Amino acid sequence: MTPFAIAGVQMNVDALHSNVEGMRQRLNILMARFPWTQMVLFSELAPYGPLPRFAQPLQNEALDLFREDARRHGIWLIPGSMFEKAADGRIYNTSSVINPQGEVVATYRKMFPFRPYEQDIEAGTEFCVFDVPEVGRFGLSICYDIWFPETTRHLTSMGAEVLLHPVLTGTTDRDAELAIARATAAQFQCYVIDVNGLGAGGVGRSCVIDPSSTVLHQSAGQEDMFPIEIDLAQVRRQRETGMKGLGQVLKSFRDRPVDFPVYDRASGTDAYLGTLGPLEIPTQGSRAGLHTEAAMPETPVPLSTVPAGAPLPGAPTGMTDSGVAPENVTPLSGKTVSG
Repeated sequence: MTPFAIAGVQMNVDALHSNVEGMRQRLNILMARFPWTQMVLFSELAPYGPLPRFAQPLQNEALDLFREDARRHGIWLIPGSMFEKAADGRIYNTSSVINPQGEVVATYRKMFPFRPYEQDIEAGTEFCVFDVPEVGRFGLSICYDIWFPETTRHLTSMGAEVLLHPVLTGTTDRDAELAIARATAAQFQCYVIDVNGLGAGGVGRSCVIDPSSTVLHQSAGQEDMFPIEIDLAQVRRQRETGMKGLGQVLKSFRDRPVDFPVYDRASGTDAYLGTLGPLEIPTQGSRAGLHTEAAMPETPVPLSTVPAGAPLPGAPTGMTDSGVAPENVTPLSGKTVSG
């Protein structure tokens, strides 16, 4: 058995004021109540909220305070993420991993900003895994990233056994995201620690899912602190023998007889995707994607020009201007087709 205690903190997030002190207070309460906790994860954009105008440099005062907290409590700490303003002015959604010595050991920039709504947020290109000594390997993914299974597949291929997933989901697709979280745990035989915020930080319903896709905990719509002891030996056992002794999906993928041309952008295999139109926010009354062909010709044909008994332009095969099928057409189901 390889036990490790991870706590998620689902808290109210303010969009216009700093949430840093609120996070630190909740962390103090959490550690006073559950001192056996070894890692704490907050939700996406928890420190300063969801507005890019509050973007911070990568090294900032809040991060220094969180480093102090991690050292004082002797825990691994992932304080959600913050909008990071890089030296060149570009803005990223960035998460930092702090070890029990108060050192930042890893940073991760979200790969899939929630476009088309987050057009001004740059996409990261580097994956993030880190090791907790004598415990195991952890991978970091932020919110919309999980909708793209390639991100988790890559982290898993790098050895990640636990997916840490801070989210900010305040929209009607939270049910879909919870389904994806469960599917991700099953597909990649890993734990998924999914922490959402409240208020400007989301609709809550954070969850912890084990490698068999069993939901170990799911929060409701109020503040919640949920320490869960996970067992990484379960991940290793299941990856060797399969979920409940059944599918060994990682080994099956490893031993696959085929490569996937869709990942070669020059192959043309993904030509269909080019027909889907631009990545943009829908407009009011948008008819995008509803491309229907007219049933009748563009220029109506006067019925007076159609000879009696002749097929009507655009009408079903066998239908005449009288609205009945001619005698040499077999009626549907043996019944007479009447007008």
